[in-house]
Amino acid sequence: MALLGCFTGFLAGLLGIGGGMIITPFLIMLIPSSLIPHDHIVHVAIATSLATIAFTSLSSVRAHHKRGAVLWNVVASVAPGILIGAVLGAQIAGWLSAFCISIVFAVFVGFSAIKMFMNKSPRPDRNLPGTIGKFFMGIAIGVLSALVGAGGGFISVPLMVWCNVKMQNAVATSAAFGFPIALFGTIGYIISGWNVQDLPPWPIDLGYICIPALFAVAIPSVLLAPVGAKIAHSIDTKPLKKVFACLLFFVCIYMLRQAYLAM
Repeated sequence: MALLGCFTGFLAGLLGIGGGMIITPFLIMLIPSSLIPHDHIVHVAIATSLATIAFTSLSSVRAHHKRGAVLWNVVASVAPGILIGAVLGAQIAGWLSAFCISIVFAVFVGFSAIKMFMNKSPRPDRNLPGTIGKFFMGIAIGVLSALVGAGGGFISVPLMVWCNVKMQNAVATSAAFGFPIALFGTIGYIISGWNVQDLPPWPIDLGYICIPALFAVAIPSVLLAPVGAKIAHSIDTKPLKKVFACLLFFVCIYMLRQAYLAM
């Protein structure tokens, strides 16, 4: 889990993603079935992934802010929608079965992989939407991110690049989105998992959050995020995004397998 934290923290800083698309499937593999019942493992992995991103995103955005790359005016317009969407997404996830959650996760991971791999150039006249459009964009990002336990970078980075935002600014601004998504999504998962039967009591679980897994991943992740952010401002990340896209295809296949097992 510590190695997983190092890897995802580095990716969070480098590509502006929260790392949830990697953390979630690996937590499903690494959290022992003797600790979390199989019926709840997907929910716990997603919730714990979001809680981890709350730590990682703060470290990443601090590093990007020092380089003046975060578009704080965009963050201010999108964040209110993100707060509503993250809480709503966590509640929706609590109502869905492990099969449905796994399918949703696989679909969006696969979609993100395709968009990352294709890397099409946007039309030069395309821009980000206005204030109301950014608010509803935030709701969509918050709901989808909470459902799959990710920081929103798999949606916001391609979307901002599609609207002609520079890659470095898109990565940095996406990192800033990650904290409100993770914080309010985590609160939502604590609430939705509070009275779920068969989950271990505190201090092992807090709602759907697995506390030992959270700290095992979060601590090294926070330490490596600034390293990834530093490198992001000195290299071309396009080749790395294609490599990461290939990894996401394997994650998609794994989550489809989890959905099949949950049937």
